[in-house]
Amino acid sequence: MLRGDELVTVEGAYPFAPSDHDPEQRLRALDEAGIDVAVLSLQTSLGLEELPGPERDALELAWLEGIGELVDAGAGRFRALAPSRVAPGFPGTTLGACAFTEPERHADLLREAERAGSFVFVHPEAFPQQRTAPEDWWGPVVDYSAQMQKAYFSWLARGRERFPALRVVFAILAGGAPFQLERRAVRGDDTDVRSALDPLAFFDVSSYGRRAIELCIETFGVHQLVYGSDTPVADPAPTLHAVRGFGDSVAHLMQVTTPGSLLA
Repeated sequence: MLRGDELVTVEGAYPFAPSDHDPEQRLRALDEAGIDVAVLSLQTSLGLEELPGPERDALELAWLEGIGELVDAGAGRFRALAPSRVAPGFPGTTLGACAFTEPERHADLLREAERAGSFVFVHPEAFPQQRTAPEDWWGPVVDYSAQMQKAYFSWLARGRERFPALRVVFAILAGGAPFQLERRAVRGDDTDVRSALDPLAFFDVSSYGRRAIELCIETFGVHQLVYGSDTPVADPAPTLHAVRGFGDSVAHLMQVTTPGSLLA
């Protein structure tokens, strides 16, 4: 909920400035960053999963209606993903990482997305405030990353075989899961690391810099990476600078070619 100038979630209370979400302000930010189109999503880290089903559905449908109006009025500058459902006019759907650890629980949704040719964007879910967490950054850095690693390896173990044509985009480089493929080979799966590579799995680079992105490029090649950001929660400039630092051809693949194919 909004309480004055704060956004209150199960994770805590955070400063909220409505102007950060003003469409004209967001368009100016896109222009300054040299970005043509923003793909918007209702982040699963708000904690809607904690609500009873009917309340969650009501909020998600309200967001879907409102964001649809924004997209229609945005002259092509905005696209959006539908929360936890496949919806006409929305090129993909968002699903929480914790829910994604058991793809069989969402078989109907995943099968529908696969048939529709859309993609699933897997994003961290909310974590309750932890009094034992040593620093404020602990949740987004440690908990989110652990969720995403578990979601990615669950997909490799149980999801891809069931949904062979479904395209999946993992937020925040799947929490660094691609870095763990060699360890996976040593500690329990003696198949070659390359056999785990999935050409229909993509990785959003938001909040990472050159070193992490470079490791993923060495593992997967640049075609499976897409630029993303946590705007307006976090400054996108460092990641954008890192992506463009690889040169025009790499930046074009990550910002134009691959996301363009996902959104087509």
